[in-house]
Amino acid sequence: MTTVTEDSELAGLRDALGLLKDREQVAQRLLESSAKHSFDPDKELDWDAPVEDGKWFWPPELVSLYDTPLWRRMSEEQRFDLARHEAASLASLGIWFEIILMQLLVRHIYDKSVTSAHVRYALTEIADECRHSMMFARMIEKGGAPTYPVTKLNHNLARVLKTVSTTPGSFACTLLGEEILDWMQRLTFPDERVQTLVRGVTRIHVVEEARHVRYAREELRRQMVTAPRWERELTRISSGEAARVFSIAFVNPQVYTNVGLDRREALAQVKASGHRREVMQSGAKRLTDFLDDIGVLRGAGRRLWKSSGLLA
Repeated sequence: MTTVTEDSELAGLRDALGLLKDREQVAQRLLESSAKHSFDPDKELDWDAPVEDGKWFWPPELVSLYDTPLWRRMSEEQRFDLARHEAASLASLGIWFEIILMQLLVRHIYDKSVTSAHVRYALTEIADECRHSMMFARMIEKGGAPTYPVTKLNHNLARVLKTVSTTPGSFACTLLGEEILDWMQRLTFPDERVQTLVRGVTRIHVVEEARHVRYAREELRRQMVTAPRWERELTRISSGEAARVFSIAFVNPQVYTNVGLDRREALAQVKASGHRREVMQSGAKRLTDFLDDIGVLRGAGRRLWKSSGLLA
């Protein structure tokens, strides 16, 4: 396999978005931003404050059953409870995903110069993700809902992914996990209807994830230009399959049972909900536009993205 590893060799290369940026310059800017805008959730957030009566754990419009016939039949208390459990489900999904991401980043830098800014930023991001995972776990405990692990099948599929994923596939999957949740959290942290603690958690995550998204986007662009054809094709298929799995795992169906709803009815109404479909596609649109521009959404991969419901 022929790959390009030095920025000097990449000079003048471009994709549909323009010239590729210098890897070291991008990493240096991200390191500078990290030095100015990084947070310690244990110190930044008031974990001892009581849960606030009458406030949501997740904006109601982002709850999976919002505006369905079942939602309209639910009591206000049950709606609040579902939002609390879905927040725990999403936080559980976020921890699972970030543990995968940390392993993918370690694999990415394994053969690279340990003194480069690119590697130093990857290690900085891994440290961010460690704090995020602990922060999400603490938020779940504070809310009093259980953790919601993914299915054994998806857990083991991810085991395969993080072991064999190629570099462009790794960064495409990274963006899938980061950008949809980021879109939702950008709606959450300014929302005064939401618990102060949840708003603080999402604010920290949004600020720090912006750097992670930039790093992944720049590297995916580079990889899609320099990778051999077979690897680009594999990236299209693997990212489409990841989108399909992610959309299914996004909310654990056990949340419906735990708040006293019929799971089968709830799942059917979520699947039929035009509002939910619009939320998920709106959350993914910035990502799918980007992936389309750089040539990821083609052929069978595009069909998988459509089947996931994330691409209109």
